[in-house]
Amino acid sequence: MRSWWVNHKQTFREETVGGYIWSPKQNQNGARNQTYDNMASVEPGDFIFSYANQLIRQVGVASDRGIASTKPAEFGTKGENWNANGWLVPVEWQALQQPLRPKTFIAELVSLLPEKHSPLSADGDGRQNVYLAAISDQMSRLLLSKIPERVTLGSASAHVQIQNPIVEGEEDQVERTILNNTAISSTEKFELIKARRGQGRFRQNLEGIEGSCRITGVTDRRLLRASHIKPWRLCETNHERLDGHNGLLLTPTVDLLFDHGYISFSDEGTCLIADRIAASELALIGLSSGRFPAKAFNETQRAYLRYHRRLFSFAD
Repeated sequence: MRSWWVNHKQTFREETVGGYIWSPKQNQNGARNQTYDNMASVEPGDFIFSYANQLIRQVGVASDRGIASTKPAEFGTKGENWNANGWLVPVEWQALQQPLRPKTFIAELVSLLPEKHSPLSADGDGRQNVYLAAISDQMSRLLLSKIPERVTLGSASAHVQIQNPIVEGEEDQVERTILNNTAISSTEKFELIKARRGQGRFRQNLEGIEGSCRITGVTDRRLLRASHIKPWRLCETNHERLDGHNGLLLTPTVDLLFDHGYISFSDEGTCLIADRIAASELALIGLSSGRFPAKAFNETQRAYLRYHRRLFSFAD
């Protein structure tokens, strides 16, 4: 379990009431920001300190991994210049009855501040260019020791959920938009909704392109899930939601790994593995380098895979 410090700035209320933290993926000028990249490294069970207006007002536990998400609508005009494409991490928050003012004990904190991307300056002021900062166990323990009340955050999930409730909420919203669209037929709506679950015309289109799981080689369709490469909720057109090139046939375990961004694929078909799972665990499920043949993807599939790799921050 790791510990993090989030500088909420102007969206403290929306994030703590909504049960999440959110950041853009890039700075306004398109440059990378390590404290935004950190959002993709948060794991379920990680501890988070919420800092706003010079106070730690909330503490939380991440209840799932971060997901790609557009800027929350409840932000309104706040952050008008932020990139709208970002990361969202679900968090179980607990408000502190007696908020902490780190500046009052900065002498104890200063030696524990991260050398790079510190959330505080040496004089105890919050740094505006730092959103989510990784902090050491020693710093986390010091902060917790300053909280006089009992912190009870035991109900958050300690494992990756099969369906993230925030993802499900976004998909529900897209589904409502489809159902309310008078420009498409009832038959088309039915197929689009079934595609959300990897069924119907989407699966038929996919099975005409892919015949087996890319990792395990399983061909029995009863054992395979039809998984979108570019997630259903993030597709820009209904064509993308039904396009068989925007999918893979995967066994359930491989489907979970792909859907949550633990693995992806190169254009040549090589499996790309994130470093968030121990090699020993991957070996137990038969996922290790060189254990399956790579098969190149076609040009249309490659475009979708590039999106997937960017979505989950795989090097291209």
